[in-house]
Amino acid sequence: MKKHILVFGVFALLGMFFSCSANDTNETPIVEPPVAEDTFIRAADISFLPEIESSGTILYNNTKAEDMLTTLKTAGCNAVRIRLWKNPSNGHSGMTEVKALAARVKKAGMKVWLTVHYSDTWADPAVQTIPAEWKNLSFTDLKTAVATYTSTIITEINPDIIQIGNEINSGLLWPQGHLINQEVQCLALLSAASTTIRTKAPNTKIMIHYAGVKASDTNWFFNKIKSVDYDYIGLSYYPIWHGKDLEVVKTTINTLGKTYNKKVIIAETAYPFTLGYNDWTNNIVGLDTQLVSGYPATPDGQKSFVMAIKTVVKESEFGLGFAYWGGEWISFKGNQAANGSTFENQAFYDFNNKALPVLQVFNK
Repeated sequence: MKKHILVFGVFALLGMFFSCSANDTNETPIVEPPVAEDTFIRAADISFLPEIESSGTILYNNTKAEDMLTTLKTAGCNAVRIRLWKNPSNGHSGMTEVKALAARVKKAGMKVWLTVHYSDTWADPAVQTIPAEWKNLSFTDLKTAVATYTSTIITEINPDIIQIGNEINSGLLWPQGHLINQEVQCLALLSAASTTIRTKAPNTKIMIHYAGVKASDTNWFFNKIKSVDYDYIGLSYYPIWHGKDLEVVKTTINTLGKTYNKKVIIAETAYPFTLGYNDWTNNIVGLDTQLVSGYPATPDGQKSFVMAIKTVVKESEFGLGFAYWGGEWISFKGNQAANGSTFENQAFYDFNNKALPVLQVFNK
């Protein structure tokens, strides 16, 4: 963090004062983890890992069975992204599981990047379903619930980086937090979460996450939420949905960074190492026409594409890093599963669960 110790101390004390005044408690700000330094982030989202491990699946690196966290750390990965759902029906991606995985990540020496969906299940541009527990709350009570839940997350997990929502192109916690239909309320909910984080964990970096790289759309969104206090802009970039021109990615990073004075991170990206299948579940990417020219669906093509993303971000003026999504999501339910992985051909492991060359991209 680019602040003098004295200034940090003053703000920390002020945060304690106002937190206690507002909530009539004796809570003090969380002082750990250490500051998430503005160094280049090389991250992987491995949120399915606990479920995969519980199935007895074994992952291999150089022909040897190896904990995925060890594989990532050795490869040069310095941050792990984990999704958090409020009350998931099967417990996976819930507080208990995520807290345990986050502890493992910290022990392995990597930063914890938490993606809070503020939902019981997947939240994305098409769906932002309010947790069932909060469905009948008034807006005032919903805002309080968001602040309380966010406070609990900081206390229980205390990430280095925290996303307020996942791909919130049209807001979160619909319908009350819909950015287009309820703009004032959406901003109030985001600010409630942000203020809580600033008070309890001044060192934790706050990210706002948008899916896409189209200049007009991203500018519209980040202009709408400019009143919210946050540190990083996060963008999802998948060629199948967001175009195949990597120069557009670079231009958007620089434009957003300059316009809003923020560092920008590609929060999600992925690419196939094959167009084949390893179960009976349709994959997201399965056609030649969905690929980027010059990057075939081969192990080397996958590696080259992610290296190109890394290079684009590094060479941009405001880029701060990238995260690969779904690298762990192999066909762990069996090769005949109709409810298996839609990302098996974009994982870090081949169909024999052996680590692929793409992991070399995490090297400095």
